[in-house]
Amino acid sequence: MSIMIRAQNLSLGYDELVIERANFSFKNDDFVFITGKSGSGKSTLLKSFYADLEPLSGRLEVCGNVINGISNKELLHLRQNIGIIFQDYKLIKEYSIEKNVMLPLMIKGYSKKICQEQSTKLLSHVELTFKADKKPDQLSGGEQQRVAMARALAHNPKLLLCDEPTGNLDEYSSDIIWTLLKSAREILGTCVIVVTHRIPSNLRLEYRRFDIESGKVNEII
Repeated sequence: MSIMIRAQNLSLGYDELVIERANFSFKNDDFVFITGKSGSGKSTLLKSFYADLEPLSGRLEVCGNVINGISNKELLHLRQNIGIIFQDYKLIKEYSIEKNVMLPLMIKGYSKKICQEQSTKLLSHVELTFKADKKPDQLSGGEQQRVAMARALAHNPKLLLCDEPTGNLDEYSSDIIWTLLKSAREILGTCVIVVTHRIPSNLRLEYRRFDIESGKVNEII
């Protein structure tokens, strides 16, 4: 198995240190939960994985790219291999649901036909085919998160990063999200990393858990 993410003495922060001298690695087929109290640094750590935050010290590699001093060209390559599900969805309000899902493929230069076929397939998986022509503000929060999930998977990413993907969702939407996350790992071989306050008790899959406390990232075994 190849290493998807490797951190060596990784320190992260803003005005103050948030993560201190962390050492860990995630393989390409890992399903990882990152837990910790509110404000512990979970989202900070996740941001570093898609290079929205560079290390203060230490070394971080993601998908074969060194995040320390990453160039614009390397950043583009990195993000083409990553799918991200944000807590606040980050859908483009002016675009239809179909076009939001197509966006990662459009950026990579795929034909309109392929983009539409993939969007149709994924909207079917999240049970929103009938709302393909709607705009995000015409959907409920749960429906918007399901669209965000479909968009994140559109380009078959090697790495899927999820920030509280079911935090404010109803049970129906949550079940769809978890099913798709498990399928991404099992069928696509995607490394899935989920930041959450609470791991679902009925989740039937093998996973690794890392907990952040007082700036330390520890694997719970």
